[in-house]
Amino acid sequence: MAKQGWEDSEFPILCETCLGDNPYVRMTRQGFGKECKICGRPFTIFRWTPGAGMRMKKTEICQTCAKIKNTCQTCVLDLEFGLPVQVRDSVLNVQQVVPQSNVNREFFVQNAEREMGNQSLVDYGKADSAAKEVLKKMTRVEPYYKRNKPHICSFYVKGECKRGDECPFRHELPVANDLSNQNIKDRYYGQNDPVAQRMLNRTDKPNKLGQPDDKAITSLFITGVEADITEQDLRNHFYPFGEIKSVVVVHKSKCAFINFATRSAAEQAVEKAYNNCNIKGHVLRVQWGKPRPQGPKGDSQTEGGGGSSSSSGGAGPSGSGSGSSSGQMSLDDLLKMPAMLPPPGAVPSVYPSMDPTSFGTTSRDYRA
Repeated sequence: MAKQGWEDSEFPILCETCLGDNPYVRMTRQGFGKECKICGRPFTIFRWTPGAGMRMKKTEICQTCAKIKNTCQTCVLDLEFGLPVQVRDSVLNVQQVVPQSNVNREFFVQNAEREMGNQSLVDYGKADSAAKEVLKKMTRVEPYYKRNKPHICSFYVKGECKRGDECPFRHELPVANDLSNQNIKDRYYGQNDPVAQRMLNRTDKPNKLGQPDDKAITSLFITGVEADITEQDLRNHFYPFGEIKSVVVVHKSKCAFINFATRSAAEQAVEKAYNNCNIKGHVLRVQWGKPRPQGPKGDSQTEGGGGSSSSSGGAGPSGSGSGSSSGQMSLDDLLKMPAMLPPPGAVPSVYPSMDPTSFGTTSRDYRA
């Protein structure tokens, strides 16, 4: 029989990312195998491998502490939104309820365990609907399995690993930044969490983007475009704001250019999509296109003397594509322009080295 206050459970409380994509995952269970990193009480430890090429994972906090904050027992992230506790509590304006002192915490946890049952102390019903929408926009649509990758091999960092491809750890050099200093307690209590701070810094940016003075600019510059985002995905996302003339995607640079037919459509797209653009789980950044600088007067005419096609002095990287007398062309026009070929019936230019007869060779010898 378990001692008073000790936890004995049959299955852990996990998020989809920590559980992994393997539907036949196998777990080992060890009763009272470790102390909870929050309340210090012994609890049941579960260990499992979430998938091939991933590290062994285990539960870090007890189920009572997980229910109090509605978090996963392993990653200690919110179960409903998959976000850090600090982000969730800041957006929902939820006050800290778990005391941090040893005596008060033990008393609080024992009372909460009797009151909760199978429920959580976090009541989302009282939260503001607008705050919930903000959290939903910050939530990943699909599980982030990269979080289950193996740890970095310490022998590889020292240059002494001799196992090669058989090494179960990652052969990468560690990156020293603010994300290197993370711990379970700070994440659980929602304080000094570097991951949460980065997310909150992004949401603290202004909600509106200033409009350029040049009214001829009708193009948007999109960054953060991953390989799985296609041109059609961008069209489907931005078409409700107005007619789109062209979309140019440059996956190598992870960017895209969207050229609207009217300035009003571009302004509406910026108003709705700035700091609020999520396609296939990727957060995209929306900016106005910059005007292309004017070149020398001699460059205003296109080669061949004919070119009346030009841009409106619009987007620098994107180009607006509307008519103007500047003689410049937008990027999408340049990308879609066919190769320069001579008109039908015209004699193409031939260099002497390309004509054997110019060096004394007869056409008969050339055919031979």
